[in-house]
Amino acid sequence: MIRLALLRHGHTHWNRAGRIQGRSDIPLDDGARADLSGFTLPTPWDQADLWSSPLKRAVETAEIVAHRPPQTAPELTEMFWGDWEGLHGLDLKADPDSGFRDIENWGWDYQPPGGETPAQVWARIEPWLATLQRDTVAVCHIGIMRMILARAYDWGFKGPAPFRIKRNRLFVVDFDGDKLTPQPEPVRLAKRAGAA
Repeated sequence: MIRLALLRHGHTHWNRAGRIQGRSDIPLDDGARADLSGFTLPTPWDQADLWSSPLKRAVETAEIVAHRPPQTAPELTEMFWGDWEGLHGLDLKADPDSGFRDIENWGWDYQPPGGETPAQVWARIEPWLATLQRDTVAVCHIGIMRMILARAYDWGFKGPAPFRIKRNRLFVVDFDGDKLTPQPEPVRLAKRAGAA
């Protein structure tokens, strides 16, 4: 059995503004860099394999909290939001003709215009998972984490999610063949020695 710990990247200025990022390669903002510099991976995760999405915000988060460069996997790139990338989610939600839906109403086949469905995202993640050889930390995006955790919890993007993704926490899934089992509580990042 392999354990996979998922960590969401730090904030960007688009996150704080409520803009949909998707594959847009937006870097961390200075506040995120300052916040992340106070944390490190806890034992034993500091010895695990380290992977990240190739997008800057994930790579930099991995480098800051792990003190080493990650391997990158395009499979961990955020869900593609197509025509909606760069737009404000609240504006789309306020427009009844936009087609925008809250996550609990998606289903696996929900597709932003020109973007990916959750099923398509899972189809690119699943083969990558099968390549893992030992315990692994993957620094990625909320969309990637949602796909993996949805499979682990057997949640189909219908009704309230059985998990809530927070930053600076490792969401751990036991991976055995094609079976994913979530650990019930996330693991907090450790405070870096000397950090306030």
